[in-house]
Amino acid sequence: MPGGGRCPDCGSTELVEDSHYAQSQLVCSDCGCVVTEGVLTTTYSDEGNLREVTYSRSTGENEQVSRSQQRGLRRVRDLCRVLKLPPTFEDTAVAYYQQAYRHSGIRAARLQKKEVLVGCCVLITCRQHNWPVTMGTLCTLLYADLDAFSGTYMQIVKLLGLDVPSLCLADLVKTYCSSFKLFQPSPSVPAKYVEDKEKMLSRTQQLVELADETWLVTGRHPLPVITAATFLAWQSLRPSDRLTCSLARFCKLANVDLPYPASSRLQELLAVLLRMAEQLAWLQVLKLNKRSVVKHIGDLLQHRRTLVRKAFRDGTAETEPQEKELQEQGQGQGQGKEEAPRGALQFIGSRSWSRSQEECSEAWVGGSPIPWCQRAGCIYSYPVGWPSS
Repeated sequence: MPGGGRCPDCGSTELVEDSHYAQSQLVCSDCGCVVTEGVLTTTYSDEGNLREVTYSRSTGENEQVSRSQQRGLRRVRDLCRVLKLPPTFEDTAVAYYQQAYRHSGIRAARLQKKEVLVGCCVLITCRQHNWPVTMGTLCTLLYADLDAFSGTYMQIVKLLGLDVPSLCLADLVKTYCSSFKLFQPSPSVPAKYVEDKEKMLSRTQQLVELADETWLVTGRHPLPVITAATFLAWQSLRPSDRLTCSLARFCKLANVDLPYPASSRLQELLAVLLRMAEQLAWLQVLKLNKRSVVKHIGDLLQHRRTLVRKAFRDGTAETEPQEKELQEQGQGQGQGKEEAPRGALQFIGSRSWSRSQEECSEAWVGGSPIPWCQRAGCIYSYPVGWPSS
């Protein structure tokens, strides 16, 4: 706004007020001459109306990030870069770490827990974006205890009220198996052990799906299951050269760690495959065991859904009415007769059943026993050594 007076240089009356930072000045708008300058210091009357400001408020000391939090934020960013995560993942993980650090229970925790918190925030971010990273991988990178990690992970999810989806096994299989050193010849891997990557991934995926359908994955760490499935897939693609190779040697050739429960998961998978093989007539004659059944994994996976349904779901429901009916017939016809030899049958659902040769006469052709019953719809399979009299 023009003020009163004239410019001493040009005589213009166009004088305006101009605030230079905190100093008010009167300037000529025509020539730019500074007519008057404001006072740089306060007067005694001004200081009487001022209030005292503490040092922390004047410097923003309370707003500064603590050294512990700064270190944690750096660790979050470093871990995201090691895993080669996208920048958006890094920003989300940093935001989760800052939110968790505001809680007094986390802020006052030990250094070990704060270190685990770094991995938990990264794992939550990866799970929410369906990025295949396991808890075991992060524990290895952070040199953290798995129990402490899982406990802190559940605490943070509950504390922040987050919705974290479960891990996608299909993506994890692809990521984990791609790290195996078995797809190209090398001095440490003989030619007979080299396998095509796509074939191995496809069969491993089928075996992991089989393990999931038969409740071998639920409530368990996925890596031991995937390791066992990969080993069986690798063996079944060339069984003549690979059946003699152990799981420990396989992991050494593939340059991966052998998870402790992988041997147990391997035995459970083989038991499932044997029960599926019992449903195929042409495999019952072969008397398969946990080693020889590997040769027929391709056939079993081809008919996987039907065999799993027969071996694990329909068996008990179908057997009970037929068992009751056969028992009633045996009680009516077997009075006054000598009891026939009986044989134990390994049956669906881990139940053992005994049958006499009269109860299923169509299983007997020409007076001699055959390995399985040929009666339409019969679910009993007779041992090869069934007595003929």
